[in-house]
Amino acid sequence: MASLFLLILALFTFQFQIGVLISSQTIPNQDDSYIKFIQNANTLPTTEKYDYIIIGGGTAGCPLAATLSSNFSVLVLERGSDPNAFPMVLSQEGMANTLTDDDNGHNPFQRFISEDGVENIRGRVLGGGSMINVGFYSRAQPEFFKNSSVQWDMAMVEEAYRWIEETVVSRPELGPWQLAFKEALVEAGVGPDNGYDLNHVVGTRIGGSIFDSRGKRHGAVELLNKANPINLKVATQATVKRIIFSQSNGLSATGVLYSDSNGKLHKATISKNGEIILSAGAIGSPQLLLSSGVGPKSHLSSLKLPLVLHNRHVGQSMADNPRFGATVVLPFLTRPTSVQVVGTLKPNIHIESLSTILPFSISPPFALLPPRSSGVNLSLAIFAGKFSTVSSTGSLRLDRRKNPIVRFNYLSHPDDLERCVEGVRKVGELVNTKVMERIKTRDLEGKMGFEFLGRSLPENMSDYGLVGEFCRKTVTTFWHYHGGCLVGKVVDGNYKVIGINNLRVVDGSTFSLSPGTNPMAAVMMLGRYVGLKMLHQRLGQRSKPFGN
Repeated sequence: MASLFLLILALFTFQFQIGVLISSQTIPNQDDSYIKFIQNANTLPTTEKYDYIIIGGGTAGCPLAATLSSNFSVLVLERGSDPNAFPMVLSQEGMANTLTDDDNGHNPFQRFISEDGVENIRGRVLGGGSMINVGFYSRAQPEFFKNSSVQWDMAMVEEAYRWIEETVVSRPELGPWQLAFKEALVEAGVGPDNGYDLNHVVGTRIGGSIFDSRGKRHGAVELLNKANPINLKVATQATVKRIIFSQSNGLSATGVLYSDSNGKLHKATISKNGEIILSAGAIGSPQLLLSSGVGPKSHLSSLKLPLVLHNRHVGQSMADNPRFGATVVLPFLTRPTSVQVVGTLKPNIHIESLSTILPFSISPPFALLPPRSSGVNLSLAIFAGKFSTVSSTGSLRLDRRKNPIVRFNYLSHPDDLERCVEGVRKVGELVNTKVMERIKTRDLEGKMGFEFLGRSLPENMSDYGLVGEFCRKTVTTFWHYHGGCLVGKVVDGNYKVIGINNLRVVDGSTFSLSPGTNPMAAVMMLGRYVGLKMLHQRLGQRSKPFGN
């Protein structure tokens, strides 16, 4: 226990060392042709006009922009920077920096803590969350489409998926840890073994990855390479302040006000038949609607914000998928891996794992250890699970400085606690398979067991109260939060904001449930899909966009 105590203390001191180690890795060449579209916002004119303005160059915004640019002028406003400014996000080895580097206000991630007290992050980089996640690619489950209140064209959905996959998705080559995890899932009864499959299926499978065989990340930003270069402009470090509205022909969005990195205000407006599309994510999109005067009248009045349109649903039905599981200290070093294998117990519960090397250093007691004995590399195996459908929901509101305050109310609904208990019990079966005997350690009395980092799994898994308490005490995020602008409440089935012309929301804030194992594939698909629908509706034909 003493060694574990020292380890936990050391976690507070290793951030600097891991940042230096990982940033020094050789980063493979990336297809960064999209750089030709990018301009810092402070170089743009103070007034401009475009056919479409997309707020947020993230997981949905990039494919949407590339698609619309085939026939129309597009401006993307991204508050973050070009990912090439942060080499750590471009490689698999750099993933750890996402959670360990300090948030200095410019990094590709923004830390926040919900009112529940749970730590979380948001993407703040061109490419959005696809540039800071663990890279697992999995299509949405059928229930996502059935329960979304959208009349989907499934042929176009398939077309959108394939357009994305040909550019950013690879079949991963499993290393020793992912192979062992896959074997353990099957041994624990998570069957059948489905092999490699991008679709959502029950059982064990190898999913897609946006990391290639060299560990290079291919995020949503690379989909910009498919854009028509004549029609696309991407402004980085552009912070949108509010949406501009007009009442001349019914309530309509006509433009946006945004500031550059120097604090200078810019105004961008849309041409006739143009639109403004919010793709700022599940935090950013409801935040911007509220900041622009669209939301619950009582809340906006309390902040002395002018009311543009009362809609009590803006910022409501916020949900986050609570993460359950355990972290085991491995008795040997193993190569770090992203998530490549998933076990799905039923359509709703998923278990993943990754391995990571945790370098840290401490200042040893004076004269106790030989010189240069202060560093060590530690291998960890992280078992993490989630359930897609979350019954516990919360809300997002603004404080007086217009910053978002979020509460998710994790595990407040008994159905969520029941799902968590079921998932934890399966993790317990998983770690007790014969395969996982290899990661146990032997104490001086000859007893074999796991060295857990943090709280160990409950010993009596049959005690519902005990396992439920474990769920509550260890609740953390899976970073798959969604909601705030739900279909049927804030936007209609075409993702148009109800009651406002020329304004849409296209991102995860419209989701009432998290699509399958990882929402990234569905969010990218949504950007491409809505873009194709918009072109079809405006041009009156199903044309092939530039870049196909």
